[in-house]
Amino acid sequence: MGEGVGVAIALVSSALGGTAAAITRYLASGADPIEMAILRWGIGFLCLLPAALALKVKWPERRDWAAVAALGGCFFGLFFVLYNLAIGYTTAARASLALATLPLHTMVVAALLGAERLTARKSIGVGVAVFGVVAALATGLGAAPPGAWRGELIMTGAVFCMAFYNVLSRPFMRRSSALGFLTVGMGVGAAALILAGAVSGSLVALQSLSTPQWIAGAYLGIAGGAAAFILWVLALQRASPTRVANTMTVNPVAAAVLAAALVGEPITPNLILGLVAVFAGIWIATTGTGKVASAA
Repeated sequence: MGEGVGVAIALVSSALGGTAAAITRYLASGADPIEMAILRWGIGFLCLLPAALALKVKWPERRDWAAVAALGGCFFGLFFVLYNLAIGYTTAARASLALATLPLHTMVVAALLGAERLTARKSIGVGVAVFGVVAALATGLGAAPPGAWRGELIMTGAVFCMAFYNVLSRPFMRRSSALGFLTVGMGVGAAALILAGAVSGSLVALQSLSTPQWIAGAYLGIAGGAAAFILWVLALQRASPTRVANTMTVNPVAAAVLAAALVGEPITPNLILGLVAVFAGIWIATTGTGKVASAA
């Protein structure tokens, strides 16, 4: 029951993340990767901190501060700069399909770190989902923007950041709280991005954004930042890292639908066929009965 609830929560989080990909694609022509990351996590942190203080959450223990800060900087800083850079090269739907390889990355990382035991059913489910992603990207190259492979390659490399975050975060959340862990990590990531933006000039460039761009940035921070990741860490508390990560394969659905409306990106047949395989993989991997070994 707990695993099912965790997967359901993760599905909502992944759908919000997909809409954020479309918004990021909309902003990509007028803002650089650091600017977009500052908007997403600066606003997201400003939403999270008051809620965490009001709820009197349990913060990470002193012995965990360095590790929590490192995870936050890696994920909310490095990962999302690469994420925004990737979307600048390709479409929101194709970038989200590349991001949907997260289950495979998480499964491999979890196995290497001894955080999760693999089962045949789970491996088959993830394999089917990833096959759908690869097939959709390969057969749609003709309709992709020039140089789209660069964005998808950057996204695939960046996914390792999120895979390690998924696996390594669970013990720290157990010793503190989901919201406390998330707030500290997001705050560290936002601070690192603001520092990088001050050095690179991206922070000053925010002043030139138009009103529609600021509205889009606010959506990134509130829905794609605070809300999506509150749900993500809650899901990680209730379900195994691989099963939570497997829900990322719904991300391209939300991304494709909203990007079609915002920037006129086509929803191609190869994308639809790929997503059929993706959903089949989700079903296979999340309906098994194998026990999961978790990190203490």
